[in-house]
Amino acid sequence: MINMRPAGRYDFAVTLGARWTAEPLLEEPLFTPPVDPDTDPDTEFEDAPRQTVIEGDARKIPLPNKSVDLVVTSPPYWKKRDYGIPDQIGQEESAGRYVEAMMRCLTEWKRVLRPTGSVFLNVGDTFHKRSLAGIPGRIEAAASDAGWFIRNRIIWAKGGGMPEPARNRLANRHEYIVHLAPRADYYYDLFGYSEAVGNGANPGDIWRISPERYMGRHLAPFPAEIVRRAILLGCPLYVCAKCGVPRQRVVRRTAQLDPSRPQAKRAMELASAAGLTPGHIAAIQATGVSDAGKALQVQTGTGRNSAVVQALAMEAKRVLGGYFREFTFARRETVGWSTCGHDLSPARGVVLDPFMGTGTTLRTAVRMGRDAVGVDLAPT
Repeated sequence: MINMRPAGRYDFAVTLGARWTAEPLLEEPLFTPPVDPDTDPDTEFEDAPRQTVIEGDARKIPLPNKSVDLVVTSPPYWKKRDYGIPDQIGQEESAGRYVEAMMRCLTEWKRVLRPTGSVFLNVGDTFHKRSLAGIPGRIEAAASDAGWFIRNRIIWAKGGGMPEPARNRLANRHEYIVHLAPRADYYYDLFGYSEAVGNGANPGDIWRISPERYMGRHLAPFPAEIVRRAILLGCPLYVCAKCGVPRQRVVRRTAQLDPSRPQAKRAMELASAAGLTPGHIAAIQATGVSDAGKALQVQTGTGRNSAVVQALAMEAKRVLGGYFREFTFARRETVGWSTCGHDLSPARGVVLDPFMGTGTTLRTAVRMGRDAVGVDLAPT
């Protein structure tokens, strides 16, 4: 029997032969979320994040329906390593059978995911009979046929790796992280991710991360940085303790530009000298980059704005000239978090790793303020 506390924490009775442990957070967080206590008074939790370990099968997880916000995991790759455990995934007689096993996993994970949840699946390929088996693509195709949305195929570029004896092909230096969602309206915090990782508003789908070594039973755990990025993108820090709806970041555009860029610095100087008001800046941003070149054909924001907004934008353009567009790239900032309307303190977001291995996902999740659940046929 499994009961859910109002705060979203788990109590596991010892049933089905399952073994579990629960440990509080003992280490400093890897990442401190950008929280403004003045706009979100319910950011303090009375207790620390908890990690729970279950001895069990990724295809049949003893968790309630709709109780997990994000799945981050790296299953055993097909025909790579035999752990000698009955019913293990990864030693099927064919690539097709392996994909079938993974689809049973995805069906189970869909059950435990909240409607806003998603999956980050790190999966590599296998050379079989001198040819790549195409495992990631096979999983993507099967998942798509089953109704999953394949949102990204992220390239994990390792930058190095073990020597390979092959002389008629290149050494493999990348793997895939497939982002899947059962619904189109999943939780996704691109702004928070970009703030933490850098490299622009949308940093792209290539992650350059060096592998980590672990001298234990699992010789190739995936790096904590992969987990961190997946959590930043896909697991809310807060969810409603009653309905499980995540608190969404509320972002607004400011008038702040990057003074290290000469064009931006000049735009701010001109705006200040002319006494442009916040209303002028807002009008520029409402209008968008629609004043020149190809933008005249593809931008339609001006036609949708009120006469007052258009007038303010034209006044600003007369002052700024070619520097007008600089304010459309102004910095954005977090001003608060949305709520679902229930007058309750929030619960923590929950991360699940159905193939927990060495526990990298769990340790990273609790350091980032989320509760974490790990499942493994033979927990280490």
